Amino acid sequence: MLFVQYPKCSTSRKAMKWLDEHNIEYELRHIVEDNPKEDELEEWYNKSDLPLKRFFNTSGKIYRENKIKDKLPEMSQKDQFKLLATDGMLVKRPIVVDDDFVLVGFKVKEWEEKLL
Repeated sequence: MLFVQYPKCSTSRKAMKWLDEHNIEYELRHIVEDNPKEDELEEWYNKSDLPLKRFFNTSGKIYRENKIKDKLPEMSQKDQFKLLATDGMLVKRPIVVDDDFVLVGFKVKEWEEKLL
């Protein structure tokens, strides 16, 4: 299982602590140093059953400063994947990627249902 996170993000740290407390093994990936590529993002999106907007870090500085919220409705899916792939700070975190599912953000109930 892949755990994509940003070490300075408090939500990522909480999620990692939760995984460790439940003895769940994972491969760690730093979202800024190793930003997800377009094809990965598309694959994760297709596994997730989530709207593509959920993959954007809507509370992030880059998202707000560039008024991405206003641009998304006019962007194609391909362009949204391309944009997400430009900067790891645009991508919502943490992300858990397993063979059959993808979790975006840390919601304990969702994580318990999928991981325990």
